[in-house]
Amino acid sequence: MSARFLDDVRRPGPLVTVELRPPRTGLSYEDSMDVWIDMYHSIQRLARRGRYVFLTDNAVGTKEEENLTHLTSNLPEGVDAAQLIPFLTCKHELAYCLMYASRAASEGFEALTVLGGDKFAGPERCLPHAYQLRQKILERSGSLRLGGWVNPHRPAAEQAGFLTAPEFSADFALTQIVSHHALDRVEALLAELRARNSSVPLVFGVFYYRSANPGTLARLGEYFPVPEAELAREFEEGASAEEICARTIRALRDVGADKIYVSNLGTRRVEAKLAEILSLV
Repeated sequence: MSARFLDDVRRPGPLVTVELRPPRTGLSYEDSMDVWIDMYHSIQRLARRGRYVFLTDNAVGTKEEENLTHLTSNLPEGVDAAQLIPFLTCKHELAYCLMYASRAASEGFEALTVLGGDKFAGPERCLPHAYQLRQKILERSGSLRLGGWVNPHRPAAEQAGFLTAPEFSADFALTQIVSHHALDRVEALLAELRARNSSVPLVFGVFYYRSANPGTLARLGEYFPVPEAELAREFEEGASAEEICARTIRALRDVGADKIYVSNLGTRRVEAKLAEILSLV
């Protein structure tokens, strides 16, 4: 059984998707609802443009409100659940993870990205590796198309080996954040996957850096490689946040990595920000 997202990510040509983060837990009811309302408006506008939206699960070690509960009870008008691809990490009890996948399938979600989750922050994983959770989900919810994770900043042979192993159990994979300052890592991974005749489509992560604030970049660098000096130089030379993001998208497309997700667009006016970025690509 295919899914619309899987069909589109396999189709030749560029595809731009968006990653959004639910509100962190611990907010007041009013503040939480304000964030969700902004997200619903953004999701609705993105969906009208045919965009797929990924929704994180406890990203960068911060506990977030569950994405599925809000989406299933308040799906914006005109939005098909098939356009939304939630994340599920192993940072929950196994019974919860399996029930979550069953709920997603029953509510019309067609794809689910299953990740391990940061080992150095938050709760322990229920299973050591995400592929083990994907295998258990497939045993119970075989209709879901599952996504995995690869990291171009790691050795290309290692990551390609994970992706092409039969037990990887994923129909597609997202990548760690990359930039035009680490294009050699992207090219190395793509070359290794071509050598192994991999057919698993990749969706490359692109970060929207709003500034070169040293403190912010240092915190981000705890979770993924950040080209701090290069970003500082680009901002100092007058490049806007939108232009820097567009440079990465252009560079990725030039080397054949034309399926991307854009992260850190916030929750308000997401489609407008994305449109401005893409106008510069």
